Amino acid sequence: MYAERASRLPGAVLWSRTATAPAPAGSAGESVRDAELPDGCMDLLWTEGRLLVAGPDTRPHVPDEVHGGWAGVRFHPGTASVRLGVPAYELRDRRVELTDLWPAAEVRRLTARIDAADDPVDALEEVALRTAAEAPPPDPLLLDVVAALDAGRPVAETADRLGLGARQLHRRSLAAFGYGPKTLARILRLQRALALARSGVPFAETALRAGFADQAHLARDVRELTGATLGELVGRR
Repeated sequence: MYAERASRLPGAVLWSRTATAPAPAGSAGESVRDAELPDGCMDLLWTEGRLLVAGPDTRPHVPDEVHGGWAGVRFHPGTASVRLGVPAYELRDRRVELTDLWPAAEVRRLTARIDAADDPVDALEEVALRTAAEAPPPDPLLLDVVAALDAGRPVAETADRLGLGARQLHRRSLAAFGYGPKTLARILRLQRALALARSGVPFAETALRAGFADQAHLARDVRELTGATLGELVGRR
């Protein structure tokens, strides 16, 4: 079972997941249900005895381990790299142990504290809040990039409006988001479409409102980024 709620960390989301009865191994239902889809974000993850970081995805990620309990802090796009102290492109499409990024003794201490907490989600949030307080603030210009692209503005128009050259925007996007602004725009558009379709908006109208040329364009992009159809994604729990 999956649940999420807003965090005290601006723009972040707290989530938890407990194992459910698995679908038959290798089935389409298993991959669609369990896959984590590209969303422009990075997550700090906990499962008993481990702290990990989920990098920015460009394709669906099916967790190797779906048993037991998990907790996560999903950072707002463009904010995790500075808070965790690693360029986002180094973690693209990866899940890494936090000990690969931070001193092992500190990670062991934090892991033990979360393991012992009554609510691991709250304890993980405290780690994220402390990390954010000790790190430099996220680049406000890159937060403007996220807002503009999420509103459906073209990449070139966004760069011009913010006074950035195309190469400069691409370089800064790699560090903050893990990929260039065109990929970020596609992923944010995908998430807009999923939200519309899951709210009951017909697929043809979803395509137009989310910024696709037509429903066929929507179908192609969904398949390329998620490995599933829009109908499968809307129908999954």
